[in-house]
Amino acid sequence: MMIVLEIYPLPDTHDPMGRPPLGMKPTTIRLPIETIQRIEALVGNRRLAVFVREAIENELQRREDPGR
Repeated sequence: MMIVLEIYPLPDTHDPMGRPPLGMKPTTIRLPIETIQRIEALVGNRRLAVFVREAIENELQRREDPGR
């Protein structure tokens, strides 16, 4: 069984009212339920998206800088 993680940030806007633009684009990723359960056991169920963003950023930095 797989669940779908969907991240829906607020759209960027030039309207001075409300929240400032977040500079994010929504995307869908599919992860096995076991993976999600392991992540939630480490960081809590309200921090899943933050964990995924940080993991992706760390991997991008690792691949972009092979000398590390």
